[in-house]
Amino acid sequence: MASIIVTSGEHKGEYLPLGRRTNVIGRAEALPMQILDDMVSRKHLRIRYDENTNGHNVEDMNSKHGVLINNRKITEQTALKDGDEIRIGQTTLLYTEKDFDDSESALSHFKKIGERQRPTMIE
Repeated sequence: MASIIVTSGEHKGEYLPLGRRTNVIGRAEALPMQILDDMVSRKHLRIRYDENTNGHNVEDMNSKHGVLINNRKITEQTALKDGDEIRIGQTTLLYTEKDFDDSESALSHFKKIGERQRPTMIE
């Protein structure tokens, strides 16, 4: 269905399959994805499945430092698109519409995307 992959920070390489439920991400221990980053609130952001669009929406849960989607701070619920970069604190998350069997396949997907985004150097 869709997943979140941590692409930078202490938890780089971790992933969270989103499914058709609401997921909260933050520093709190009981959350499905805990991000240990001093600039991340206990409950920082919420990702909800939307049956009408068959996609996911993200919203800031009144965090101190906010949520950035593709380097733009969000102030209301925002629809996610495949490849969106979510920044909370000093941690970057990648939203992908793919599901993965394990963290190795999620990390492999992230590396392939990173290779496509790397500019070609001309000498």
